[in-house]
This record gives sequence, structure tokens and C-alpha cells, in this order.
Amino acid sequence: MAYHQRSASAPSSPRSNNSEVEQQLQSLSATISATIDIDTACDGLKKLEVIYSCIEKMICTPGNQVSLCQTQQRNAVEAELGRSLVLLDLCNAMQESFMELKMSVQELLLALRRGEDACAQVKVYIRLAKMAQKQFKKISKKVVSDDKDCQVMMLTAEAREVTISLLESTGGLLSKQIEMPKCSLVSKTFQKTKFVCQEEKLRALESSIGDLQTGVEFLYRRLIHNRVSLLNILSL
Repeated sequence: MAYHQRSASAPSSPRSNNSEVEQQLQSLSATISATIDIDTACDGLKKLEVIYSCIEKMICTPGNQVSLCQTQQRNAVEAELGRSLVLLDLCNAMQESFMELKMSVQELLLALRRGEDACAQVKVYIRLAKMAQKQFKKISKKVVSDDKDCQVMMLTAEAREVTISLLESTGGLLSKQIEMPKCSLVSKTFQKTKFVCQEEKLRALESSIGDLQTGVEFLYRRLIHNRVSLLNILSL
């Protein structure tokens, strides 16, 4: 699946932004809770990028800027700035994990072409995927929400929670691409120490990981824009 930026449609009417963003978040959250595959994850990343773009526009409206400049809401903005750093850390960690996983798949393909035993490369891939999940859970524990935030901050918090959920589901999904029997890329032969891998599926996995890496990179850039908009609020 090729990754194309801005493929999802953004809410068009400024007055209906709140409800439409809320609906998009609820829809995406329901999709993540259901059975998710790599294509769905890529699509979810694109939708989140659009949602965060809409939230940034809401932050920058004169009415919201006046509201967020008030003392109580400034505290909410400062708190969200701290939480946004955690989310940026998560995206960074995921990008690094995707890069390592893609390299692992490439090494597995190389081993297969050479006719070597691919067991070691398979174990490396699984180990990297599990390490990514552990690192993700460690970082995501730092995020704490505040139910007293104003509407735009509440939407930002909800978007953050959906983002964390999607990234966590994606990490778990990749760890199963080789390990799970139903979607295994590796099947045992009569000799237990040998594995027969389907090169076409491995190439597809490599491409999918690249799509996810690109999706997280675009999302990371969007999160930076939103963070700058919040910082600008504090400078008013």
C-alpha cells in the first residue's frame, strides 16, 4: 500500500469543526478497537494527520485564542504541551523501531537468497518487534489526561489517546506478521531447523513497514505544528 499524504477529507465548515472532529475520532477509535490490519493502520495515521490539522485551525481561531489565554485555560495549554512531548517521543521511538524492523526483513530476504538458515533473522525480527512494544508501553505510561480542559483541549486529549491506541495496535500487529500461524511468512519444512519463506510476502511486509514509517513521520511533523500553535498561545 503506497502512502499518500492528505488522502482523508477534513471538515469544511469552521462552525461544525468540533462535532465533525469528534465524529472522526470516535469512528477511528472504533476501527482501532475492531480487527485492524496494516492498511487500516496506514489509513488511520493519515486520518489522524488531518484531524490534528483541523484541531490546529481551531486553536488558531480568534475566539479560542482569547479563551485559551485565560489563566485557567493557560494551565491546560501548559499541561498539554508537556503531554505533547510524550507523544512526540512515542512517534520518534516508533520511527526508529520501524527502521530496525525493515532492516531485519531485508536481512531475512538476503539470507533466503543465499540459501542460508533464516531462523536467526526471524528471531531478530520478533525480538525487535517485542522490544518496540515494551518501549512503547514504557513511554505511554507518562501520559496523564485532565478532564477539566476546555473543548479544544479535550479534543486534543482525545486525539492523543486515539493516536496512542493506534500506535500500540500497530506495534502489536507487526510483531505477529511472522510469529502468528494464520498470517505467518515462515512455515516449517520436514527438517525442523529449516524455514521456507515466501519472498513476495516478505517484500510486501517490508513495503508496509515503510508505509507505516512514512505515516508516523508525517504525523510527527503535524504534531510539531500543533505544539508550536500552543506555544504561540502562551506568548500572547
